[in-house]
Amino acid sequence: MEVNSTIQLSDEDQEELTRILDCSIDDISDSLSSYASAALREYVSMFLGQKIFRRGSDINEYRLFLLITNVFENRIPDEQEVCRLFQTSATESRALIRAVMSKFQYQLRDAIDNSIRRALESAQQEGDTGPYVVTINSQNVVEELNRALASIDGTLQQIKKKRGSVSTFEISPSAYARLTEKFIPNE
Repeated sequence: MEVNSTIQLSDEDQEELTRILDCSIDDISDSLSSYASAALREYVSMFLGQKIFRRGSDINEYRLFLLITNVFENRIPDEQEVCRLFQTSATESRALIRAVMSKFQYQLRDAIDNSIRRALESAQQEGDTGPYVVTINSQNVVEELNRALASIDGTLQQIKKKRGSVSTFEISPSAYARLTEKFIPNE
């Protein structure tokens, strides 16, 4: 079903949206359309009695779930993206993402796997035998990678933060091989 809507925004609001949504003034309409789909889905679910929430945290969890499926191209957003959209601290955003990944784990399985796959595909090996190094801005994705490692083989070395870095992690070659075998089977 196609639904069209018009919204009036001041120039200041449009400028602020370009910063929050990380887009140009010309792209605001396109950027907002995916958010509008998520918001409309929330309202339709409420009208039909499918999702009725009493707590604010439940509403935010459902909203983030809808954003993951409609806006974030079926991947788990990092904490900073959630901070910008929900006006929360990094700690609150991390907890919100974790809650959504847990509560909607079956519906988000593809998004979680896509996030893991993206991390593995961007990893680069240091030298011929060194660890694989990857920048991951979401602690929740790192935790998912470590959970996956534990389920594959509990003796594998966990993914660890590279010393002196903010969000760069090291994956041992054996762990990387087993993870890619599971998440990128054609490699």
